[in-house]
Amino acid sequence: MSLFNLVKSVRSAFSNVYGISRSHHMTSAVSCHSETQSSEKYTDPFKLGWRDLKGLYEDIRKELLISTTELKEMSEYYFDGKGKAFRPIIVVLMARACNSHHNNSRDMQASQRTIALIAEMIHTASLVHDDVIDDASSRRGKHTVNKIWGEKKAVLAGDLILSAASIAMARTGNATVISILTQVIEDLVRGEFLQLGSKENENERFAHYLEKSFKKTASLIANSCKAVSVLGCPDPEVHEIAYQYGKNLGIAFQLIDDVLDFTSCSVQMGKPTSTDLKLGLATGPVLFACQQFPEMNAMIMRRFSLPGDVDKARQYVLQSDGVQQTTYLAQRYCHEAVREISKLRPSPERDALIQISERVLTRDK
Repeated sequence: MSLFNLVKSVRSAFSNVYGISRSHHMTSAVSCHSETQSSEKYTDPFKLGWRDLKGLYEDIRKELLISTTELKEMSEYYFDGKGKAFRPIIVVLMARACNSHHNNSRDMQASQRTIALIAEMIHTASLVHDDVIDDASSRRGKHTVNKIWGEKKAVLAGDLILSAASIAMARTGNATVISILTQVIEDLVRGEFLQLGSKENENERFAHYLEKSFKKTASLIANSCKAVSVLGCPDPEVHEIAYQYGKNLGIAFQLIDDVLDFTSCSVQMGKPTSTDLKLGLATGPVLFACQQFPEMNAMIMRRFSLPGDVDKARQYVLQSDGVQQTTYLAQRYCHEAVREISKLRPSPERDALIQISERVLTRDK
């Protein structure tokens, strides 16, 4: 089956759920730019976002008002300024893009910046909890919280970060925003449960994988983008644009993350590679490889639990076009993200969001 037909057949199983446009043709990632761009150009979209995030981690640590020394150290462990801050950057750029679209003012409200902090706190809490579930020993090039302090204390540290994020949500005083962001926490839990299961039917399996990817990764980006749009603009169409951009970008981000698990080394990633196979997870590259190597079905259903399964599965993936297929699917989601954000009026922040959607496809960690 050809690359295009294979992706088309898989996409048909979930297009009604995930809303990927069928009107595009195969295009390289570099052609994602909108035809209409603002006159003001920034070579680095992340630097543009960082203008609003000075003191980000210091401000987060202020939210974590903890008197117990050990709990304070655990909770602040990942807020050391060494993370990518990918989600806060997306949030502040979206806030300014929506504000500019609504009233030509690029000024950002304090409450919108607070959403960026909340997004990073929820994300970090989910990492702490994920590491406990996965029994992970390294994250961002250093030992995990659970490796240093133990699983029980790590769970409590994650809970504390979530509680601080919830208090910050409540301070916004906006019931709609609170509802939007609490949906993220529910999705994280449901996504983790989805990850614990698997499907025998191949089409169901791929839809299951994408739903899990949305709930565990994309929901936070999508709903944080929607939250800042609600705070800055009363137009429901703009809220939907922000949500759809975040959703599609988030799924693309996770697809590339799953590719990097096969193509990057541990030093680049800051965590061990082939982790998903070792955890029994069949991600995009594996599911596509299974089309070419049906013998992988049995391994997927037993979650790569027999001796040699992980190595065999990795070899099958590398011998197949699973990595290329997954990358192509990520391109489709990025194209959709660009299509959505291009509906906003041109601004430096809107164009930065377009650039970021392209960089997602070329990142190496």
